[in-house]
Amino acid sequence: LALQEARTWDQGLESQFATTPLSQIFKDKRVVIFGTPGAFTGVCTKGHVPSYTKNVEQLKSKGVDSVICVAVNDPYTINAWAEKMNAKGKIQFFADFDGGFHKSLGLECDLSKALLGLRSQRWSAFVDDGVVKVLKVEKVPSELKVSDGETMIKAI
Repeated sequence: LALQEARTWDQGLESQFATTPLSQIFKDKRVVIFGTPGAFTGVCTKGHVPSYTKNVEQLKSKGVDSVICVAVNDPYTINAWAEKMNAKGKIQFFADFDGGFHKSLGLECDLSKALLGLRSQRWSAFVDDGVVKVLKVEKVPSELKVSDGETMIKAI
């Protein structure tokens, strides 16, 4: 499995649309990764991502090497969203353009009723050298009760 790093269209052309294998993302690293239903959506933009951007330093003080946000969108939309939120450089953003990453984890959900199609559930995880140590999944994608940054700090 691989993800697409957030980037501009020109960067995509230059990289020949390369992807980043999960083994490269998690090997020998302590990573907090969280999934959002979609870029520019309400709870994701107003709550989920900000709960991590404001807590990056606290997570790093607990030995976390990187904080990653992944959503079912193309890498160009994810890049624009990260820039709009002033989160680039604090959080790494990756796109799951076809939902395959989330489907492989059993974390996909059908949000067609909200006109979004196949998306991700709202979730967060702490991964230590490729092993999931903590996994928090919201009961419904519109909630932010267990997958936020503050909860992850307490869970690590």
